[in-house]
Amino acid sequence: MNSLLVIAPYKFEGMWVFDDPAVGLRQEPFVSGADTIIDMLTQSIPNAAEGFRLVFSAQPFPGYEARFVWNRPEMGGNWYAWPEGGIEGWLCPALFKYFETAPAEIYVKASAK
Repeated sequence: MNSLLVIAPYKFEGMWVFDDPAVGLRQEPFVSGADTIIDMLTQSIPNAAEGFRLVFSAQPFPGYEARFVWNRPEMGGNWYAWPEGGIEGWLCPALFKYFETAPAEIYVKASAK
């Protein structure tokens, strides 16, 4: 399994979603705070709603811009807190398409495509 993973979220019907044919996902939505976190991460990315690059990993990597800390499981997904952003968001069971178990931390970097 790769150490660094990448998806390209975009807005569809007013919601942040992403496609990843390699793992069988199409228009998978971000909900329950994860959408607000993406709004925060993309504030300085021009035309982010048309698509941006989101690199993520369970390990820190050079240039990561946010660290999310596991809080608790709920309804098959997991809640993660962004301490520096003062917010938490829920990641649905699609998380397990990328990780065998919910990582203790997730590091991310959002950038223009």
